[in-house]
Parts: sequence; structure tokens; C-alpha cells
Amino acid sequence: MTDQKYNKFLKDSINLKNVREERKRDIAKDALFKSSKKRVQTTMIGALDILEKHFGFLWGFEQTEEPTAEQTELKQIYDDARAKILDKGNTQIRNMEADFANYEISKKRYHINLPVVGSDNLNTGEEKNDG
Repeated sequence: MTDQKYNKFLKDSINLKNVREERKRDIAKDALFKSSKKRVQTTMIGALDILEKHFGFLWGFEQTEEPTAEQTELKQIYDDARAKILDKGNTQIRNMEADFANYEISKKRYHINLPVVGSDNLNTGEEKNDG
């Protein structure tokens, strides 16, 4: 009977280890996806910000006066282009999420090996006198 209990315990601990490893991979995949998604979004928003700063004067960006008819038309053209850019970027984010589902991802762990130096190898500023 003790052999059966031991075998069950061993099997359960191996299963638990596998479950933990799978959970770590899921967490790593999720973290990488979130980071990648944020980078794509930042790129899209940053690009739109640059366009607004460099060409916004065409449609009265940050202008306090009433826009002209031409500025209103250009603003509509910009808004349409902006919406299409964001739609395409969000489509790519969804595609990226589908791609991530096909991979197992694990996070690298950093290990630092510090050498242990014996007291006879330490330079304490004192000289040993062997004689």
C-alpha cells in the first residue's frame, strides 16, 4: 500500500510541476503579447501625432478661430485617414494575437554566478610573512 501511495504522490507532483510550467508559459506569452500590442499602439498613435503636429495647420489643429470651409474639408479627409490607419493597426494586433496562439513562449531567466573566493586568496592589504 505504501508503494501505491508513493507512486500516486510522485505522479501528482510531476503533474503539478507540468501544470506550473504550463502556467509560466501562459503568463510569459500573455506578457509578451501585451508588450507587443502596446508597442504597435504606441507606433500608430505616435505616427498620427507627428502628422497632426506637422500638417495640422492645414485643418486648423490647435486653432481657436472658426475653421474655414477648406480646413473643415481637410479635417474630414484627415479623420478618414486616421480611422483607416487605426483600423488597420488594430487588425494587425488581432492577427498578432492569433499568431501568438500558435507558439509556446517562455521567459528567459537571468542567473548570476558569483565566484566564491577563499580567505587565503583575498587581498586584505596585509602581506603574509612565511618566515
